[in-house]
Amino acid sequence: MVFYRSVSLLSKLSNRAVSVQQPSLSNSVRWLQIQTSSDLDLRAQLKELIPEQQEHLKKIKSEYGKVQLGNITVDMVLGGMRGMIGLLWETSLLDPDEGIRFRGLSIPECQKVLPAAKPGGEPLLEGLLWLLLTGKVPTTEQVNALSNELRTRAIIPDHVYKAINALPITAHSMTQFTTGVMALQVQSEFAKAYESGIHKSKYWEPTFEDSLSLIAQLPAVAAYIYRRIYKNGEVVAADESLDYGANFAHMLGFDSPAMQELMRLYVTIHTDHEGGNVSAHTGHLVASALSDPYLSFAVALNGVAGPLHGLANQVLLWIKSVVDECGENITKDQLKDYVWKTLNSGKVVPGFGHGVLRKTDPRYMCQREFALKHLPADPLFQLVSKLYEVVPPILTELGKVKNPWPNVDAHSGVLLNYYGLTEARYYTVLFGVSRSIGICSQLIWDRALGLPLERPKSVTMEWLEKHCNKSA
Repeated sequence: MVFYRSVSLLSKLSNRAVSVQQPSLSNSVRWLQIQTSSDLDLRAQLKELIPEQQEHLKKIKSEYGKVQLGNITVDMVLGGMRGMIGLLWETSLLDPDEGIRFRGLSIPECQKVLPAAKPGGEPLLEGLLWLLLTGKVPTTEQVNALSNELRTRAIIPDHVYKAINALPITAHSMTQFTTGVMALQVQSEFAKAYESGIHKSKYWEPTFEDSLSLIAQLPAVAAYIYRRIYKNGEVVAADESLDYGANFAHMLGFDSPAMQELMRLYVTIHTDHEGGNVSAHTGHLVASALSDPYLSFAVALNGVAGPLHGLANQVLLWIKSVVDECGENITKDQLKDYVWKTLNSGKVVPGFGHGVLRKTDPRYMCQREFALKHLPADPLFQLVSKLYEVVPPILTELGKVKNPWPNVDAHSGVLLNYYGLTEARYYTVLFGVSRSIGICSQLIWDRALGLPLERPKSVTMEWLEKHCNKSA
């Protein structure tokens, strides 16, 4: 007998006609085919939107398929494909001057229109997830329904903890996190449905199931790893009365209202940064081979773990090195000397510059506003403020940096440190939890739109030389 996942609290909020796959075809697939008209049902909302967007994509391919989007230079090929347009990514778009826009909305706009836990508070992560998937600003009722839905999916199988516990406690937190995600993969609905012969037009449905379950389960896995490494394995149970961000903070062991607000802000602003960054691109690439969301996100996490991608920990460590050498009351002139000393030693000043942005990262600015509101007298925040004044002119004078302004990593570590989450090596896990929202949202749309296997062309240095000589 085949057992199906029980209908969630979200599903119970509306009257619906439910048709379950026949057991002979499902091969243990638990996802349900649900039809509903309820505006509280995220899955039903997507089902209505997908045909329209499929037609939109067909129209673009038909009318503009041969239109050139720019010229590819040798510098682009050798320089990490910077500036090369090569991906469709619907959930966000990064403008060099304005910064990130989630479905057309800037971070300040999201802070104004997305539902919050309290008046004037930070947006709830569930609201941004709804926005990324549908392109629509949700109501409070829709956000609450989605929050309930995620709670029903957040149970972690025992084998996941056993897999993590098999690793040495000294293993890096990202190694343990990726292991936990891979252990979750055995529950993949997409993998089971594909093996059962699901039609490609329905790929998005089990992908949706996997993605929401993965997003729901990540905070508990991440918190378990934190408590295992740093808190003697004393696990904090989930509080089902809390929203996604606040409950994550709670499971980590932090229950102050301000820390809950910080976690809501943190997970929201780190969710997505269009598709060209290492983690997003890697997840998309692997998913294009029809790997399920667990496999795809696990490899994205390995990209996040790279020192050129998840740098918040290094920034905090560098800031603390400034304090250790010069003291908390360092003057701007002393700070200038320290920055030059860092640069002249062949090192970079972490937290400044960005591969796309050419102005101060809006994610930095909203964190700065949070600090001005909640911790204006904190010595490390004051040091970050001085760096904001000191570093950009020096990098501009150096003449080798296209963007001398601070990015998101220049601030996040200081905020987390203030509220007691001082373990800098763990910060990249927080980034990974957040990034699941954007990667999984886009993956659902990849499946819905039928995007193909990614396969760019590579060349050798000899080919480049011959081609350029012919063109000269």
